[in-house]
Amino acid sequence: MAAKLDYHWHLRKVMADRGLFSTTDLIPLLGERGITLSSSQVYRLAVERPERLSLKILMALLDILDCSIDDLIEPVAAIGATTTTRTKKAVGDETGVGNLRPKRARIRGVERP
Repeated sequence: MAAKLDYHWHLRKVMADRGLFSTTDLIPLLGERGITLSSSQVYRLAVERPERLSLKILMALLDILDCSIDDLIEPVAAIGATTTTRTKKAVGDETGVGNLRPKRARIRGVERP
């Protein structure tokens, strides 16, 4: 099974390296490239990790910041991802509970009238 991948988004760091410390500084630069975003959209783009990103916006960011895609997006292994294949377990194998087993219920004598 292939490892599941995740990514780190480094837009804020790349902006700082280029002397852009305010997210609103990107608004006119994006506008020059035909992309209109509100200040809150640009803020979320810079501060949060985008789940969806238009290729036009990505290309504009690469042009504005004069960087490569590797500078903005760093692929990493997902937390908890494994690269090994699963093996079939035999019936009765423990699955993370160790020696814990349920205790037998005790039935105490019930007084009858």
